[in-house]
Amino acid sequence: MEWLKRWWPALAWAVAISTFSTGVFTSENTSRIIVPLLRWLFPHAAENTLFFIHYLVRKTGHITEYFILSLLILHGIRQGRRTARLRWALIVIAIVAAYASLDEFHQSFVPGRTAAVSDVLLDTAGGVAAQVVAGLIMLLGDARKERGKNTLPQVKTE
Repeated sequence: MEWLKRWWPALAWAVAISTFSTGVFTSENTSRIIVPLLRWLFPHAAENTLFFIHYLVRKTGHITEYFILSLLILHGIRQGRRTARLRWALIVIAIVAAYASLDEFHQSFVPGRTAAVSDVLLDTAGGVAAQVVAGLIMLLGDARKERGKNTLPQVKTE
């Protein structure tokens, strides 16, 4: 049961990512919602500009999805330990890249979707970015702890 407690967020998010890979989330379907919203936000923008922004929103979604997945997998691997290990980050990145590859392979069978190596690279980049951010946060936390240990107690003089 402890295993499930650590891993259910990553598993649930992986299911969400798989849902985003269905026909419901094709570019054509998302453009029906996002492009009118963009048109409302930017009424003077050219049509091709709106569709380019829609493209960027979709690609940013790839990075964001896998950034979150990467952090959730790291949470499962760390098992509550507060230490950081480069090996864990590399394992997480490998898992993210493998899942991104499987996700794109799945999309090759979905009508209206295509598989793209560039999307796997974007997804993996999101995972790498998450590990860099997590590593920096852990390093900064350790540096603060060390700084707190190295300060001398204040002595009052009268």
